[in-house]
Amino acid sequence: MTPRISVVIPVYNEGPEVVRHLERILREVMLPAEVLVVHDMPEDTTVPFVDELAQTDPRVRAVLNTYGRGPANAIRFGIDAARAPVAVVTMADGCDDPRQIDDLARLVDRGVVVAAASRYMPGGQQVGGPRFKRMASRWAGKTLSMFARVGTRDATNSFKAYDTDFVREVGIESNTGFEIGIELTAKATRLRRPVAELPTIWLDRQLGESHFDVGRFMPSYLRWYFFAFGRRMSDEQMAARWADKRPVPAPADFDREDTPA
Repeated sequence: MTPRISVVIPVYNEGPEVVRHLERILREVMLPAEVLVVHDMPEDTTVPFVDELAQTDPRVRAVLNTYGRGPANAIRFGIDAARAPVAVVTMADGCDDPRQIDDLARLVDRGVVVAAASRYMPGGQQVGGPRFKRMASRWAGKTLSMFARVGTRDATNSFKAYDTDFVREVGIESNTGFEIGIELTAKATRLRRPVAELPTIWLDRQLGESHFDVGRFMPSYLRWYFFAFGRRMSDEQMAARWADKRPVPAPADFDREDTPA
């Protein structure tokens, strides 16, 4: 059966801690789905636990990213490998609520190209996390919503659902951190494509160590923040931009039997 949702999870040496989060996703997602756990290296400590879980639940699959190391390349690879019309990006640390994956996907089914899980709309909440990161994220979300009309008050949150055709049309240029969420929201805004949001409660990870480096990733976030305020772009202009910036993938990036033609 062709899945309706491809859940894309970038990982980096999560080890056995990933199992609890994957089991929650498998328990809470009711729509037909595949769960792509994208890792950068065969020796990643996450892989053995994913493979073991896959033996009992075929929805789960460990996928080796060949686009280059880092979360942005892993997410881009995962969306390119997705077989479903909707891709939902979520983190491996359990900070996102998997009960909302189906609802986010249904928003895309209804016609939006980006559906955001929002910490900053009524009913949403952020619990924990570094203070500066919380303040910067909230400020960016508020100003983008008020002045750029991006359609969500939480453009920086990575927990989003995407129309996979839209993503492949506009492309993903990010290659460092987790700024893909704001990039695709900004591109949808410039194209005047619909963006919607649902409230979410985000919980800071209780186990393991975060790999998010605010200082390193901030310039990339600011790039897409300012991009969202630009003039409307046509489909042709966006396609030309992507054609100019698109990286050349390795020849054997995917098992073509597992990915769409």
